[in-house]
Amino acid sequence: MALFTFKLPDIGEGIAQAEIVGWHVRVGDRVEEDQPIADMMTDKATVEMESPVAGTVVRLAGEPGDQVSIGSMLVEIEVEGEGEGEATASATTAPAVVAPLPSEGVVPTSVRAEPVEPQATEGQPPSFSAEPEKEEVQGFDKLSPNGGRDEPSIRAEPILASPAVRARAKELGVDLAQVKPAGDHVRHSDLDAFLLYGQGQGYRPAGRSARRADEQVKVIGMRRRIAENMAASKRHIPHFTYVEEIDVTALEALREQLNAGRGARPKLTMLPLLIVAMCKALPDFPMLNARYDDEAGVVTRHGSVHLGMATQTDAGLMVPVIRDAQDRNVWQLATEIRRLAEAARTGKAKSEELSGSTLTLTSLGPLGGIATTPVINRPEVAIIGPNRVIERPVFRGKEIVAAKLMNLSISCDHRVVDGWDAASFVQAVKKLLEAPAFLFVD
Repeated sequence: MALFTFKLPDIGEGIAQAEIVGWHVRVGDRVEEDQPIADMMTDKATVEMESPVAGTVVRLAGEPGDQVSIGSMLVEIEVEGEGEGEATASATTAPAVVAPLPSEGVVPTSVRAEPVEPQATEGQPPSFSAEPEKEEVQGFDKLSPNGGRDEPSIRAEPILASPAVRARAKELGVDLAQVKPAGDHVRHSDLDAFLLYGQGQGYRPAGRSARRADEQVKVIGMRRRIAENMAASKRHIPHFTYVEEIDVTALEALREQLNAGRGARPKLTMLPLLIVAMCKALPDFPMLNARYDDEAGVVTRHGSVHLGMATQTDAGLMVPVIRDAQDRNVWQLATEIRRLAEAARTGKAKSEELSGSTLTLTSLGPLGGIATTPVINRPEVAIIGPNRVIERPVFRGKEIVAAKLMNLSISCDHRVVDGWDAASFVQAVKKLLEAPAFLFVD
């Protein structure tokens, strides 16, 4: 038998190392030639590594989340023959991020990147300071008339309760063995529920939430990349956010009319119309469609609008890019938004589709809230976030009418964008959205 060392090949893009996202194999597994063995992540994409030989896996380079340098050992495989060998192989783009094997004890990276739910509370604090006492189990030594031993009359598990709870239960004539505690020991709230609902109980004391076990989630892959990028953005960029209210009543009416007669074309959301308004306003505000190289001290103001679309995926937040957005009409924008979102969510977005944006648009759709303070996609200098459309009464002259209103947020890099410029840009976009006929006038 021989030991074959498979070294991490040069994946390209000038990278020096890659992160292990997940293993397809474990030590002791039999692998065949060209069988996928690992998913490796670079700054721009996830690539799938395949075994160049057949054999048995004897050693892996590390766990998901670890970094492996180019040219370093990735996998050692025992093959038939004599002597040792080593090789590298080419990498192929993976169709999707693949989660680590469950037996490795690592939470897969395919878990949806949403805010972590707060842990459920432990309930109301007990009304005593001493540790709960253990109820002595009685009834095991009672003899039956025929000389045998009766079955225990009370449950065998220790009953945990404070002295105060025990005293109250005794006063009320309540057998603690019949009380089902919501937690690990009987509390006053459990006695209250028992008295209210009876022996069947089937209750949950008011104000208590379901208990959840603690869990540890390793921050790896896309989630770690997002964390690093967001930390760098907030650390290096002095953000400021401006929010303006926009009356989109006429815009929503126009959108409904366009959708009614769209035929085979895709259904329009608010985003394509907003993008058209942004692209029409940006030529007068070139400082917003820009990228800032703070190390070189150079701001590049771009003539074309390569718009990043923040997209939520199972692997985390990704930003596919609509190239030359200023040259597309609303239908073309709607088609491209749908295509890129689908590619990002299925892991099929190409590396070039996930880089090179000059300005980013982030939308939470119906979850948009009243206002947002989005974090800039560094090295860009601005990010725009539309919020939820809400119908509210407004004054029109002396009359009160129903209007559809939407807040528009913009966060900017205060090193290169002044507040006046950001506010003026949003006002220009507002003017177009409130008189939507101008969106279709050159």
